[in-house]
Amino acid sequence: MAVIWARRAFLETGWAKDVKVEINPEGTIGAVESGIVRCGRDAGILLPAPANLHSHAFQRAMAGLAERRVESISDDFWSWRQLMYRFLSRLTPDQVEAIAALAQMEMLEAGFGRCVEFHYLHHSPDGGEFEDLAEMSGRIASAASRTGIGLTLLPVLYQFGGCDRRPLDKSQARFGNDCDRFLRLHQEASDAVASVSADASTGVAFHSLRAVAPSSIRETLRELPDGPVHIHAAEQLAEVDEIVSAYGARPVEWLLANADVDRRWCLIHCTQMETSETRRLASSGAVAGLCPITEANLGDGIFDGVRYSGHGGNFGFGTDSNVEISLSGELRMLEYSQRLRDRSRLRISEAGKSAGRRLFEAALSGGALAAGRQCGKIEVGAWADLFSLRADGLELAGRTGDEILDAFVFSGGDRQIDDVWSAGRRVVRNGRHIGRDGIEANFKRTMKELKSGL
Repeated sequence: MAVIWARRAFLETGWAKDVKVEINPEGTIGAVESGIVRCGRDAGILLPAPANLHSHAFQRAMAGLAERRVESISDDFWSWRQLMYRFLSRLTPDQVEAIAALAQMEMLEAGFGRCVEFHYLHHSPDGGEFEDLAEMSGRIASAASRTGIGLTLLPVLYQFGGCDRRPLDKSQARFGNDCDRFLRLHQEASDAVASVSADASTGVAFHSLRAVAPSSIRETLRELPDGPVHIHAAEQLAEVDEIVSAYGARPVEWLLANADVDRRWCLIHCTQMETSETRRLASSGAVAGLCPITEANLGDGIFDGVRYSGHGGNFGFGTDSNVEISLSGELRMLEYSQRLRDRSRLRISEAGKSAGRRLFEAALSGGALAAGRQCGKIEVGAWADLFSLRADGLELAGRTGDEILDAFVFSGGDRQIDDVWSAGRRVVRNGRHIGRDGIEANFKRTMKELKSGL
């Protein structure tokens, strides 16, 4: 049984001093005691590690490649998507694994303990099946085995090119499945994930209401009644308009009325909600999956975090396109977006808690719900997803209590991170992943292979 000792630790009951945490061999927390004389490994300041609730790992290789305007075309999400399609049309399974490993490694170094992978890149470039139907899912699982990150894999059902049910075009062929093939793929993907570690798991995702028939959502959930359910919802105005035209309701409105949305569900983005949708989603128990850095990069819009959190809504954070992988950066971007919109400070706050603590607690609880795992807390029985901050670091000098979280979120950021554990596996030491050299070399080799033609 591994033992970690922290001068200060953030527990479910709040801050505690001189805390001993025992980790069982299977990766769960076996005991938590405060007021203990130093023993085991000194972790300085110990925090629960949140789950990254939304990632498209392969897009990490696109970071920085979509920042140039093409001729005089107005650039937006839809033009970015065309570049993304061209990029993924060339990716091989080996390349996807190398890219995913780098993204997962950077997530761990940023303080995330688990990755929820929204995985829709299923087939060969022409849409044909690999010999192993779940080949690409297996590559995400293999990357997780190498990096040591906790994995919740969400195979994605993607059927159509729009609400009119037009066939997927050539650039989308790698995504497509009907319900029967998807259920077979999901089973094979689940088998691949089960071979990674005891803390790895699967759920299910629907790409969007544009891309999946309502009847297919119902059929799939009948066959897969357990685990988290994720869907892209209300990211773009054009998406909202298309769904209103097809179904007579806005996407979040339609889901709340037709899909039994509850704590099992995570709706990604939701940057285009009206006030009534915001309130109803908050009361549903579902998680709003926010990816503020990607949403800013793509010009999606600003999530109504003030109203949503004011009505008690669950929310968490993901890195989506992985253009920048930063736990503190995602939390900071959400709060700053609210401040810029409202021309005021401390927008997502709560009496008796600092802004950093409010955001961090949301990341912990929302991430755990979205991942479908007992994580994001330092308590007996939870997975030992943890990270430590350097107690002697410059940004934390003289800081106590919630000031530590404020310094992490708004000042020093991820560079304050020392060690990271995922299900008890110590995978980051002194701020550096234990396998960084090999993972980085594979990624660089992959980028050289992909360079031509982008």
